[in-house]
Amino acid sequence: MSTIQLGLATFADRGDISFQQRFQNLLEEAKLADELGLDVFAVGEHHRPDYAVSAPPVALSAIAAVTQNIRLSSAVTVLSSDDPVRVFEQFSTVDNISNGRAEIMAGRGSFIESFPLFGFPLNEYESLFSEKLDALVKLCREEKVSFSGRHVPTLKDVTVYPRPVQFPLPLWIAVGGTPASVVRAARYNLPLTLAIIGGQWTRFAPFAQLYRKSLTETGHDVKSAQLAVNQHCYVAEDSQQAANDFYPAHHSVFSRIGRERGWQPGGREEFDLALEPDGHLLVGSPQQVIDKLCMEYDLFQNTRFLVQTSLGTLPHEKAMKSIELFATKVAPAVRQYVQEKTA
Repeated sequence: MSTIQLGLATFADRGDISFQQRFQNLLEEAKLADELGLDVFAVGEHHRPDYAVSAPPVALSAIAAVTQNIRLSSAVTVLSSDDPVRVFEQFSTVDNISNGRAEIMAGRGSFIESFPLFGFPLNEYESLFSEKLDALVKLCREEKVSFSGRHVPTLKDVTVYPRPVQFPLPLWIAVGGTPASVVRAARYNLPLTLAIIGGQWTRFAPFAQLYRKSLTETGHDVKSAQLAVNQHCYVAEDSQQAANDFYPAHHSVFSRIGRERGWQPGGREEFDLALEPDGHLLVGSPQQVIDKLCMEYDLFQNTRFLVQTSLGTLPHEKAMKSIELFATKVAPAVRQYVQEKTA
């Protein structure tokens, strides 16, 4: 039996449309993914004008109402600038609304806007995340919770409501390639998501190895470990169409972020290199995406793939077509490959 899950992640990029329309598109994407049998739909958290979702649990509750089977996750919940009790309450609510399909994916996030917005100092970036993660792990795994610290309220033998359908409530850690974060996930025995957004995907293999090594060293069962890989993806009928469709959206997003962070601007040549078999982009025909995902599985031995399709100014109808091709052509082939490998 196949042990791989395939799903979608999205930041609900707005492009040039209204917030209202973007939310309608988001619901359509999730509903299609569910109807076509994908396993996971994950929504990111941002506090910027270029992304629609600042409250993933609210969006996921709406998605729960129009879907039946697909698992619902954040990608990520920016835990450093949130309250772990509220995070647990919100996702426990989603879990009840969805009949036990909710997951939390906690991380630091790739932007810092939430820190001044909610009054958290950036110079305590590390201690905020570490302490709040400790509290959230307890909340997800224990019915009566006690903890105290500098950044969280002191609780003693408190039960937080509503209680989730799933107990423990699933909690993942997402990392962008920081060894200390990988080790932390293993120490807590939490599932790990590797976000691959640049360079060669093979360079992330040491993080998967470090994760499994750290699990072993801390006395956890490596065989039951869950590991996800998250990448940008666009599927079209042929490779040239896929590249031509996805490049403008990808270029606009990373050019904008690059200007904010002082990166050198990239162009079509750099984009095309990322489409090569060792590149980080899953962009091409169904067979090309299948081939790359199967190569990645052989290296990572991961249990989940999440792909991010609705990027930047990519038109909604093109994103929907890519989701359809991914679900109907790519996903079945990858599942079959993994099933044969694990038989």
